Amino acid sequence: MKLNGWMIVVAASLATQAAWAANISVSDAWARATMPGQQVSGAYMQLQADADARLVSVSSPVVPRVEMHEMKMDGDVMRMREVKAIDLPKGKTVSLEPGGFHIMLMNLPKPIAAGDVIPLILTVESGGKQQTVEVKAEARSPMGSGAMPNQPMQHHHH
Repeated sequence: MKLNGWMIVVAASLATQAAWAANISVSDAWARATMPGQQVSGAYMQLQADADARLVSVSSPVVPRVEMHEMKMDGDVMRMREVKAIDLPKGKTVSLEPGGFHIMLMNLPKPIAAGDVIPLILTVESGGKQQTVEVKAEARSPMGSGAMPNQPMQHHHH
């Protein structure tokens, strides 16, 4: 009988730990469809946490390399850099979107077609504990095929 009492204690402590983790809600998750031969894409979503948390990593069973990046104006040039974490302040919606923080899908083994679903696993840290959130990002075709929206503006000085 001692074993049963011990099992209850273990279950109770696991339940307590879970209570400290932030609840993360994810909405509007999507990935950019790619052209044949294109090995990089982006994934975007809205994240909201009910406690201060940080997105510390993203992975995917179908994408060999996933990184978190930020687009930032550096003078008059838009630069992209990898970030180690994205803060998720309590109660605030954080948008991962083109031109801001976003998730880069790299070394794609095959093109992503519109309608494909890319499974992503977000690792979120809150209160010293890590938890994972599974997200399904549906691929959408890029808006129009004209100018790229994230190209730096060209300035000519005479």
